[in-house]
Amino acid sequence: MSDAVFFSDIDFERYRKLIYKECGIVFTANNRSILDRRLKEIIRKKNVSSVGEYYKSIETDKNELKVFLDAVTTNLTSFFRNLPHFTALEKFVLPAIIAEKQKKGAPQTIRVWSAGCSTGEEPYTIGVLLAEKLPPYWKFEIIASDLSLRCLMTAKEGFYDGDHMTGVPEGYLAKYFDKQVNGYRIKDVIRSKVRFDYHNLINIPQWRNFDIVFCRNVLIYFDEAAQLQVIKHFWDSMLNRSFLYIGHSESLFGMNTQFQFVKTEWTTLYKKWID
Repeated sequence: MSDAVFFSDIDFERYRKLIYKECGIVFTANNRSILDRRLKEIIRKKNVSSVGEYYKSIETDKNELKVFLDAVTTNLTSFFRNLPHFTALEKFVLPAIIAEKQKKGAPQTIRVWSAGCSTGEEPYTIGVLLAEKLPPYWKFEIIASDLSLRCLMTAKEGFYDGDHMTGVPEGYLAKYFDKQVNGYRIKDVIRSKVRFDYHNLINIPQWRNFDIVFCRNVLIYFDEAAQLQVIKHFWDSMLNRSFLYIGHSESLFGMNTQFQFVKTEWTTLYKKWID
């Protein structure tokens, strides 16, 4: 098949509606070229005759639908991305949660959800910080989810080439990563604490009782209705004394949510703080 794919307005509307229905991601005229480019690549690789033929296949084959959604989502991440978020985690969020659990005699365990974890750099960064900063004998567990099966496979492997390690402090690199040919592998002391799983954020999550939820630079791909749906899922999955991180360019301002805005010395975030 040639590089030229006839992607009509009707085709675009069908694919746009399907993507929104399945995962809440919004494609408009402004980002239509992204969908066009990625669809061309898929059709070329699969040697499909037309966008119409491929649409029929993702309508009837759930596995192919997952492959398609994987291909049209954006996955950009790095270790210690937006460092002020992690500084606030160390100096504000963890002390607040620890104090609350100690006051109530709750189990000495921190549960974190990294939603939209991409290739794993975010949950592994969280794991390193928790291993370093939690008091002795405290435990932690991290659920890391994504819509991309391809990214989840990379994340589970825990291997990254040298270019991916730019943001990792030298001390952490030596302590929590094994140097290998052409890259580094996260050590089992961290990898064993992170559970990776497929999850579509517009669906109700199977997990509960989180102290902290990270969902950074994901909400920007949803419209307000889908954003509210996702935020409600987070609220329902979090403990009554818990914190939510979203991207530095994202905001819940003006949205009908129960989360409280928190401004720290380092960054802003949100909390669920009820009796």
